[in-house]
Amino acid sequence: MSARSHITSHVLDAATGTPAAGVPVTLTHLSADRWVTLAEAVTDADGRVSQFGPESVPAGRYRVTFDTQSYFASLGQSAFYPEVQVVFELADGEAHYHVPLLLSPFAYSTYRGS
Repeated sequence: MSARSHITSHVLDAATGTPAAGVPVTLTHLSADRWVTLAEAVTDADGRVSQFGPESVPAGRYRVTFDTQSYFASLGQSAFYPEVQVVFELADGEAHYHVPLLLSPFAYSTYRGS
């Protein structure tokens, strides 16, 4: 069993009240004024990315990009936001950071989870 990732995510479809399975997600880190891709994943049947990124990350600025256009297209819907980017600062590279996303075709919300 591998160690838990320091950065995880969970996407819920607020319009249907169900997990958003199949959402492509990319994790990047700002390094020397350039975004560097650390990991790419797709949400599982429960809408989760639980093994996302390295087991250890330095403090700094990170970005999670959710490809919402692909998700809504798979449902036969269009969406106002083709992608959602959440940029956040990590103060402690050893802590766990959970980045949830509540999603609908015309709105989204995010917060720091646990």
